[in-house]
Amino acid sequence: MLCAAIDIGSNTTRVLVAEPVDGQLKKVMEQRAYTRINKALDSDGAIVGEKIDQVCEVVATQVRLAKETGAEEIRAVATAAVREASNGEAVAEAIGEAAGVPVEILSDEEEGRLSFIGATKTLGHPVDGKVGVVDVGGGSTEVILGTVPGGASKVVSWRVGSGVLADELISSDPPSAAEIRKVRDRIDDIFAGVVIEHPAQAVAVGGSATSLRRLVGAVLEYETLERGVRVLCGDPAAEVARRYELDPERVRILATGVLLLEKVSELLGQPLQIGKGGLREGVVLDMLNGSLNGSGVRLAV
Repeated sequence: MLCAAIDIGSNTTRVLVAEPVDGQLKKVMEQRAYTRINKALDSDGAIVGEKIDQVCEVVATQVRLAKETGAEEIRAVATAAVREASNGEAVAEAIGEAAGVPVEILSDEEEGRLSFIGATKTLGHPVDGKVGVVDVGGGSTEVILGTVPGGASKVVSWRVGSGVLADELISSDPPSAAEIRKVRDRIDDIFAGVVIEHPAQAVAVGGSATSLRRLVGAVLEYETLERGVRVLCGDPAAEVARRYELDPERVRILATGVLLLEKVSELLGQPLQIGKGGLREGVVLDMLNGSLNGSGVRLAV
């Protein structure tokens, strides 16, 4: 059965259509739009009307694409940008009406649970012991701890993301050394005194992590993350985007994402393996297992 997940995030709005094949999750279609919701807030913390209209159009298009692809079930979820907006409930309702699919605003805990499922059940190899999943988004950063058999047991969230830091502290293209120092200092202040249990393995999901795969490879550790910072600060965003086949808007906010990943990797005491799945995959797996349970079958991924 084909299922679709639409993720309305702080930086991007994405759709994934996937199905179970031989016990694995097969991606059939993916599409994204850089909607940058967290940049479109008024003085009261409400998402402005023009941005709501844009996101309504994007999600309606993604629903249409998912249906044309053959998706039998579609679930749309919204994360930090909508969750924290003063008019978040009204925004979710407006998007749902425009797209014809209800929009669920995920709590920190539910977002973490679904991201953990998507990250750990698409790794492609057995994972023993405690796993830490790191999700650096545009408006928030989550660390989820748990085990593959037991699922997520702890979710810790901070209201800081790559988009928020880039908008506030970076204006140069490429980022200057002084701006990078300011970002590091801000991150150190935010995470001062934070202590996190060290897992046996750590996995990074989200747009920053997946984009970094093209720059530095599949494992994020101090040396590779620092190399990523040098690349991002060496040339304008358009040039880096062209060289590594990335979106220039993603590249513009990627340096702050790298620095957040570096800090969380330090707190976890582990390098970060870039995951093959995240929130959208978790939403699809959740839908599939809910549907398949009625027939006594469970997707083994």
